[in-house]
Amino acid sequence: MMSTRLEACRLAIGPLDTQAMAAAAQRWDNLTKPRGSLGRLEALASQVAGITGMARPRLTERLVFVLAGDHAVTAEGVSAYPSAVTAQMVYNFVRGGAAINVLARQAGARVIVADMGVDAEFPALPGLVSRKIRRGTSNFLYQPAMTPTEALACVEHGIALAEAEVKDRTTWVVTGDMGIGNTTASSAIVAAMTGAAVEAVTGRGTGVLEPALGHKAAVIRRALERHRPNADDPLGVLAKVGGFEIGGLAGVILGAAAHRCPVLLDGLIATAAALLAVGMVPAVRHYLIAGHRSVEPGHSVALQALSLAPVLELDMRLGEGTGGVLALTIVEAACRLLDEMATFEEAGVATNESPSTPVAEGTS
Repeated sequence: MMSTRLEACRLAIGPLDTQAMAAAAQRWDNLTKPRGSLGRLEALASQVAGITGMARPRLTERLVFVLAGDHAVTAEGVSAYPSAVTAQMVYNFVRGGAAINVLARQAGARVIVADMGVDAEFPALPGLVSRKIRRGTSNFLYQPAMTPTEALACVEHGIALAEAEVKDRTTWVVTGDMGIGNTTASSAIVAAMTGAAVEAVTGRGTGVLEPALGHKAAVIRRALERHRPNADDPLGVLAKVGGFEIGGLAGVILGAAAHRCPVLLDGLIATAAALLAVGMVPAVRHYLIAGHRSVEPGHSVALQALSLAPVLELDMRLGEGTGGVLALTIVEAACRLLDEMATFEEAGVATNESPSTPVAEGTS
């Protein structure tokens, strides 16, 4: 049974506003440029128009949600970094020294860092929101990563984060993550939700090499065989092989969409969370924009399952929301073009629908 927050999101997230999209398309065709000449920028801005219900969307807030959590499955040697790095990076985020902080400053975005389940106890830190479920998930090779109650709780906490920060129709939302071991959990989620082969969705994550990569895939395969997660039960998939930060991101996505705000996804972890969110509330898919395509193979599988085309392809695999916030500048530029360009009539520029007669070279 859905929680009150999940049910509220299900009721609030409807189809895109087709009237706003039609008005945006008509405006594109009347702007001082050849029709369709701005390519995907036109489609992206029109999607944002449909999300917000505004033919000329003007979003003024930019938020990056970086959710952090630890994964006991790292005990199986699936990561090139120790679990202690998760907590160390949380300190780096709140001090403003991580890659996402640099890119967010450039984009004029605010970074919201939330502890969803880091295996450490933090003092009160300015800029750190505590939504801790517990200190890391269980080792899902042997037992479910979390209980069904915990799975629901981390999604609800994510929804609550969005409700506290996102403003109706005016906030750009970027999803980011931090958690050593979370590419293992995310690959397991993608395999469970799409039916793809484990080998097709398992990548190097923090940089594991052979034979560790083969071992990582074997751990995921054994976990899926043990728990048999069902794609028709996304909360069950989260409970069996997921992570607290991944469930939290699914909640952030749902909460943002309920406020009719676009969600720019980052890489594998954020898109695994999107698969879960769409599984819970299918209409949320139309509110998603794929910021980039990670080199993690599972990310391409997840994007295909969601029918999303990435804005950027830069061979990145960092996480933190870096690919999402880079794409934000492009999508926001598309909306500014739609809103601020002059129409032919406003600019006093003549237009002729029929092909013009070419002028011979050298004549005036």
